[in-house]
Amino acid sequence: MRSIVELDGETRVVGVIGWPVRHSLSPAMQNAAISALGLNWIYVPYEVSPTRLEEALDGMRALGITGLNVTVPHKQGVAELVDELGETARALGAVNTIWNKDGFLFGYNTDGDGFLRALRESGETVEGKRAALIGAGGSGRAVAYALARDGVSALTIVNRTVQRGLEVADLVREHVPVDVSAVALNSAEAEAAIREADIIVDSTPCGMYPDVDAPAVIPGDWLREGQCVCDLVYTPRETSLLKLARARNARPLGGTGMLVYQGAIALERWTGMAAPVDVMKDALLVALQERERPDKQ
Repeated sequence: MRSIVELDGETRVVGVIGWPVRHSLSPAMQNAAISALGLNWIYVPYEVSPTRLEEALDGMRALGITGLNVTVPHKQGVAELVDELGETARALGAVNTIWNKDGFLFGYNTDGDGFLRALRESGETVEGKRAALIGAGGSGRAVAYALARDGVSALTIVNRTVQRGLEVADLVREHVPVDVSAVALNSAEAEAAIREADIIVDSTPCGMYPDVDAPAVIPGDWLREGQCVCDLVYTPRETSLLKLARARNARPLGGTGMLVYQGAIALERWTGMAAPVDVMKDALLVALQERERPDKQ
């Protein structure tokens, strides 16, 4: 197993850009995978101001950086700057993975596929199910599109601002023939949609570290036994919503699986090799345990 510190003139560079990005756990996860694959590569975090995004991509070309993951707030900006978009990235107008092939930048979005892989790994199927998605941000859009494309029978977007929810519903409907609607978060319609759903996904940052004691985005009595309740937040690993789900005998699913699988898909795109998913999971778990230590709070 090659150490990632053995750098030389043939070391290939990949990484992640965001603003900020110092909190990202992707370097720990991806460098562990790179080491396990025995590659002379390194994964580096880059903080890029929104005002310097175009320069950053020019630098990617000039320096020969092989690939970059893209996190907030750059996903939509990058979609406008790369040379070619994959089908999902084009539909969403958002990119979370860039592949540099001889100076030509391809943009992809692996968020939705990463979520679906994590969902399937938990034993959950999507086709024919009713789904409720809370939140209408970038991750929510990706998950909404993925759920619709994978065959949900009905999808309800639940958002504080109905207009933003309607925009996501329109985007999904434009590409996939599915029954999709949008309702306000604090409404009787939202409660009904949550109660009736087989799969519930919270794509909001509610409860994300360091606000780990924030109450769940919906009341616990909206949940019922047998539902699959997903929270895209991965730190902490068990959010307030997932605790409520467990108490109601629903099946909780945290955000670590999505983080691992969207990163694995990106790594496979760059390297052409199968990603060592178990290695990535173990490295992420170690990093999360370190972050959650009491003296780190």
